[in-house]
Amino acid sequence: MNAPQALQGVPPQPAAPQPLAGLRVVEFTHMVMGPTCGMVLADLGAEVIKVEPIDGEGTRRLLGAGAGFFPMFNRNKKSIGIDLKQPEGAAVARRLAASADVVAENFKPGALHKFGLDYKSLAALNERLIYVSHKGFLPGPYEHRTALDEVVQMMGGLAYMTGRPGDPLRAGTSVNDIMGGLFGAIGALGALIQRGITGKGMEVQSALFENNVFLMGQHMLQYAMTGRHPQPMPARDNPWAVYDVFTVKDGEQIFLAAVSDAQWQTMCEVLGLADLKADPALATNNHRVKLRPQLLATLRERLAARSAAELAAIFERAGLPFAPIRKPEDLYDDPHLQATGGLADVVLPDGEQAGRTVKTTLFPITLAGERLPVRLQPPRFAAHTDALLTGLGYAPAEIDDLKKRAVVA
Repeated sequence: MNAPQALQGVPPQPAAPQPLAGLRVVEFTHMVMGPTCGMVLADLGAEVIKVEPIDGEGTRRLLGAGAGFFPMFNRNKKSIGIDLKQPEGAAVARRLAASADVVAENFKPGALHKFGLDYKSLAALNERLIYVSHKGFLPGPYEHRTALDEVVQMMGGLAYMTGRPGDPLRAGTSVNDIMGGLFGAIGALGALIQRGITGKGMEVQSALFENNVFLMGQHMLQYAMTGRHPQPMPARDNPWAVYDVFTVKDGEQIFLAAVSDAQWQTMCEVLGLADLKADPALATNNHRVKLRPQLLATLRERLAARSAAELAAIFERAGLPFAPIRKPEDLYDDPHLQATGGLADVVLPDGEQAGRTVKTTLFPITLAGERLPVRLQPPRFAAHTDALLTGLGYAPAEIDDLKKRAVVA
């Protein structure tokens, strides 16, 4: 018999901490915002149970830009299918919610009330319950509106700041949906600490619009302090002279920056720009900002024959800020992500590619030096129905009957 790895001089791999192990979360969520909250809690070790409609959550079937939603935001979860519209289905869901420490949802205001799954109804049965609602808007004049990430980006200033003047443009990912879920999870963690002190839970609310306004806070304060309207990012008054994308040899592009006088001096030295370094008109950052158009034109001309790889190597050796311009698919080959375990395998649960293994991104933190792993694959629809109902006290015959009548799947 072979000796265990540890006895062969290979230490066992340390397990990532699971600070929320033993916590049960039941989520009535769909799309991105609510599932993100559940994913964060699941990655931190909680048992997260995803309650899906009787035909499965719709993001399982999305194409195009939505194809990655389900496998990205539903790892480390269990799945059960319940038809809430049938009274017995709503009763099953209430029984499941009664077993939870945290319930999370992201439906329109009042949508779950008719099923007895709103905060007031559930908290009346369990004062320790923490209930996380993810909405388009916090309570107020807008709360009845239907919100999407794009809607709040447009009305909340983000699209204005991202696009060119006169051409508002949404950010290139689901910024508010994802961050709204993160804020919901942060609220849940705070509520858990408070429950440990008082013994009582509470309702937590997170909203897309308010999330977007929070992101705009720095620009709002810029206006409040200066009286000047913030310009869209492509046309902004840049506080640094060298802080831009340069098109170089063979049409490649690279972002280069020098955000201090010391970095400017270093950049001139390593790029052989002695005349610019010695020019008193460029001595300080504020001097350079005033001459930014001319300076950038000069730099573009002098760097045009150099390759992006050469410039990246020079800037890296000198400790200067730089970045290659990459597409999402390029990140799969990123040496840092590969070396640090920032990507992990997931098995696709649905559609023509069901069973295929692909790489996904992990939650961007470490605990005790460890990344939080994929412990459970994104679940096949209703994969855990039998086990969960058994745990709630349903007999096998009852489960079979509920399935035959399509109360559960």
